[in-house]
Amino acid sequence: MLNIAHRGFSGKYPENTLLAFQKAIEAGADGAELDVHLTKDNELVVIHDERIDRTTDGEGFVADYTYGELSRFDASATFKDVYGFNKIPTLREYFELVKPVDGFITNIELKTGFNEYPGIEQAVYDLIREFGLEDRTIISSFNHYSVMRFKALAPQIKCGYLVADWIYNFGEYASSRNVECVHPHFVSLNEGSVAEIKSHCVQINTWTVNTPEEVERLYNLGVDAVITNYPDMAKSVIDSKK
Repeated sequence: MLNIAHRGFSGKYPENTLLAFQKAIEAGADGAELDVHLTKDNELVVIHDERIDRTTDGEGFVADYTYGELSRFDASATFKDVYGFNKIPTLREYFELVKPVDGFITNIELKTGFNEYPGIEQAVYDLIREFGLEDRTIISSFNHYSVMRFKALAPQIKCGYLVADWIYNFGEYASSRNVECVHPHFVSLNEGSVAEIKSHCVQINTWTVNTPEEVERLYNLGVDAVITNYPDMAKSVIDSKK
């Protein structure tokens, strides 16, 4: 079972920052999950919310700022003054960090639920190709139209449907659309739902799993990856099962 750091090592460091991603690598994570938006000047940036209010010392929508303007805000969120200044990174900066890390996987969530950011799928695909990371990337979104737009551009790159609800015959839903992965909330996974998904040869990457008991339960169910705020904890549990 893969150990994917949710927004980096976000349990102990500012989420979606280069610091959090570096610490995830150091903790032995197999990869990182992150969120991507487009700025006013079409820069791909790594931040979770449509607005910058929760995670930075600024306010307003990501889409209303140029990247130069956004980079002045401290994205340390609840860790303000603990680890110094941490800016909102670009996706390019993230790729520069992880490309040299052998086998490190990136799950990019396209944050197209509020603002669809026309062209974001092409922009993300272009950057993935530039860095040669096609075989180390998974694309996901709660906006399944966005997933299908990306899949049409890049059928060779793994994609996953994000959901927060219990989806009936989720495996059939994904496989019938040539989508390789599903990304359900972990509470919806039990023997029956996992068996249905697996019967369609669909990969299960579940979020956000933050207790040893849940990591172990999901490991025993045969889940493919846990997305966690605590990659050090998940690694310890997974290693103990080997």
